[in-house]
Amino acid sequence: MYDYLIVGAGLFGATFANLAHKKGLKVLVIDKKDCVAGAIRSERKDNIDVHLYGPHIFHTSYKEVWDYFCQFTEMNNFVNEPLALYKGKLYHMPFNMNTFNALWGVVTPEEAKNKIEEQKKEMAGKEPTNLEEQAISLVGRDVFEALVKGYTEKQWGRDCKELPASIIKRLPVRFSYNNNYFNDRYQGIPVDGYTAVIERMLEGIEVKLGVDYLDNKDEYRKMAKRVIYTGEIDKYFAFQLGHLQYRTLRFETERLEMENYQGNAVVNYTEREVPWTRIAEHKWFNYRESPVTYITKEYPKEFEEGDDPFYAINNDRNNNMYAAYKDLASKEEGVYFCGRLGQYKYFDMDDTIYEVFKLFNELEK
Repeated sequence: MYDYLIVGAGLFGATFANLAHKKGLKVLVIDKKDCVAGAIRSERKDNIDVHLYGPHIFHTSYKEVWDYFCQFTEMNNFVNEPLALYKGKLYHMPFNMNTFNALWGVVTPEEAKNKIEEQKKEMAGKEPTNLEEQAISLVGRDVFEALVKGYTEKQWGRDCKELPASIIKRLPVRFSYNNNYFNDRYQGIPVDGYTAVIERMLEGIEVKLGVDYLDNKDEYRKMAKRVIYTGEIDKYFAFQLGHLQYRTLRFETERLEMENYQGNAVVNYTEREVPWTRIAEHKWFNYRESPVTYITKEYPKEFEEGDDPFYAINNDRNNNMYAAYKDLASKEEGVYFCGRLGQYKYFDMDDTIYEVFKLFNELEK
């Protein structure tokens, strides 16, 4: 009899397993894939750490989370400074004074603020009813057209006029020349990749890969006092209330016979006509010399069975369905539905670890 059976060897499952193991509890981790680390998995190729499921930059303002994560790796000093390419011109993200200078030629924060306020007037006295109107009410027409519209429509597969205003309740705007995408105090990437971090978290813990909990749910449930389930909540219940909807991504990774493809870790492509949303060049996340480079293009798409679910579509239809599944889950004694798939919401990596801390402390107090 295990104290905990943990379903999923991603960041949530590995963190919970590590905390339980350190407390002397008996733990079994299973994962239906034949490898650990889930969506943050990385692999080293030609001396380059390739992020298999899109770029992952660890950033947090929680010192306890940073200190915990750094037990398992040395962190580099990477600072995320993505660029956006629109009609052959590069702009800094998030929207800052460098962005506004490139768009309008303004130099001072006052000039930029005046330009935005002038453009926001087209929404004066109107309550935004869709994403396009919401974006214009926040940053004006020019920023919306160049840097929001095409990217968002590709990401969600719908025209901005068809998307709810609630998707962008706010847009990050800075009236400084600071290009650091995140405001968090701590930021970096593991010098030996994310997979190595997860492997260290799981040291000394029994792990079985290529095992699908749902194939034999009742038998696995008998093996442990408690189950930490990080898979899809609707799949656990055999979709009896319907399918929760997700957006997913298709990744196209290429090895290029050149040292430098784009000179930056991430470049967003904000024109609707370009089919991918961004290109990551992996060597810039954790630079090591290599005569070649690896890039990954990201193509958003509708989720289909067999795809990895990435982004919950938190509209009224799905949120109501999730609430009903959550009610079912509350009746599953000793089973805890966790993480972005179990809780049907997006979590940054630091929030994932923080959620583990809260749950573990609650269960073991």
